[in-house]
Amino acid sequence: MAGVLSLTELSAAVTAGELSPTEHVRDACERLAADTHNAVITLDADRALAQAAALTEELARGERRGPLHGVALGVKDLFDVAGLPTRCGSDVLADAPPAVADAAVVARLRAAGAVVVAKLHTHEFAYGPTGDVAAAGPARNPHDPSRITGGSSSGSAAAVAAGHVALALGSDTGASVRTPAALCGVVGLKPSYGALPVDGVFPLSQTCDHVGFLTADVAGAALTWDVLAGSGEFRVATRVGVLVDDFWRAADPVLDAAVVAAVEELRAGGVEIVEIRTPMIEELAAVYPTIVGAEAWATHRHWVAERPGAYQPATRERLAVNADMPAHVYVDALRTRARLTAELRAAVGDVDALVLPTTRLRATPIGADDVDGVPVRPSLLGLTLPFNLTGWPAVSVPGAVSDGGLPAGVQLVGVGLDERSLLHLAGSVSP
Repeated sequence: MAGVLSLTELSAAVTAGELSPTEHVRDACERLAADTHNAVITLDADRALAQAAALTEELARGERRGPLHGVALGVKDLFDVAGLPTRCGSDVLADAPPAVADAAVVARLRAAGAVVVAKLHTHEFAYGPTGDVAAAGPARNPHDPSRITGGSSSGSAAAVAAGHVALALGSDTGASVRTPAALCGVVGLKPSYGALPVDGVFPLSQTCDHVGFLTADVAGAALTWDVLAGSGEFRVATRVGVLVDDFWRAADPVLDAAVVAAVEELRAGGVEIVEIRTPMIEELAAVYPTIVGAEAWATHRHWVAERPGAYQPATRERLAVNADMPAHVYVDALRTRARLTAELRAAVGDVDALVLPTTRLRATPIGADDVDGVPVRPSLLGLTLPFNLTGWPAVSVPGAVSDGGLPAGVQLVGVGLDERSLLHLAGSVSP
C-alpha cells in the first residue's frame, strides 16, 4: 500500500499511526530491490530499516520530527550521503570512498525525519538531459521501458513515477529536474538560484547548478518546500504570461495542447493571460553551452587527461570540445548573460509567472539522437535552460495528454512569485 500513497498521504498515515515508518520503509526497500527501470544505484536497506525502527520508537513516545517523519527518500547519486560513495554515474569515480557527511540538503531532510533508502541513477556527471549515458547503462521510463526517463535526475524521476518513493532529490543545471519530471509524468521543482544549498553536491556548472526535488504531485512538492524552507504565506498570481515567439513552441503538438489546456484552467480560475514576446531569447540561450562547458571543463580537465577511457564516450566528447576555449569567450558569455537576463526580466516584468511546455518532445527511444529529424538533446534542454541562466524558480507538472500517450510536462516559471506562490499556482493546473 505504502508505495502508491502520495507524500501528503504518507505523512498523514504515519502521523495517525495507520502506517509505521518501519512498514513504509520496508515496503519502499522491497520495491526498489525489485526495480526494473535501472533507477537504483545503491540500495541502503539495512541502515534505512534501522533508522526507520528508531523513528517508529520516537512516534511511540509521542515524538515527531516533522511531516517527513519516517518517509523514504531517494537521493540522486550526485549528492553525498554519509557512509555511501558518490559515483555520479561514472567509472571515473568507481573507487570513490564513502562520503564522510551528508550533503546539506540531505542533512536537512534527515533532520525532518526522512529516511534515505537509496542512491539513484544519474546521467554521467549530470552532463546530459536524456538519462541514457551512465556507467550503469540507461535508466528506463516506467511508462515505456524502451524510452528515456530524461536527465540528468533520471533515477529520481523513475523511482517516483514507478511508486517506489514519494520524494527524491535531484539537481538541475539546465533541465535535470524538470525534464525527467515531464517525461515521467511527475512534478519537479527547480527553486531559485541559491535557495537550497549545493554543499555536498558534485558540481557541473557552479553558476547554473540548482538543487531541486521530485514528487508525485504538487501537494507533495509544497509539503517538501515547507520542510526545506520553512512554512509561510503565498501570493496569489493574477497575471500569467504566454510566450508567443517561435523559440518557445514544442515539436510535439500534444505538448503545446497541454499548455493551452493549462492556460484555460488558469483563465477559468480568474487569472489574466498576457501574450509576451522575448526577442532576446535565442541570443541568451546561445550562451548556455559556453558557460556550462567552460565550468564543467574546469572541474574535469585533469581526469579527462589522466583517465579519458573512464568516461562514457558521449560525456568525454562533450567535455573535450571546451578544452581550448579562450578565457575571454567565457567572460563574454557571462556578460551577455547578465545583459540579456535584464532584458528578459523587463520583457516579462508585468506578469507574475510564465506558462510554457517543459520540453519540445516527449520521452524518446533510448539512444536516439533525433526523432523525425528533430534533435533530441536540444529539444529536452531548450525550454528549461533559460531559467537556469536567469535563476528564476520553475516547476514542471503533468499536463493534459490529448492523445492518451506518453506524459506531457507543463512548466510554470516564477517571475514575480517565490517558490511557495509558484507551487500554489501550479496546484490550479495540476493538483
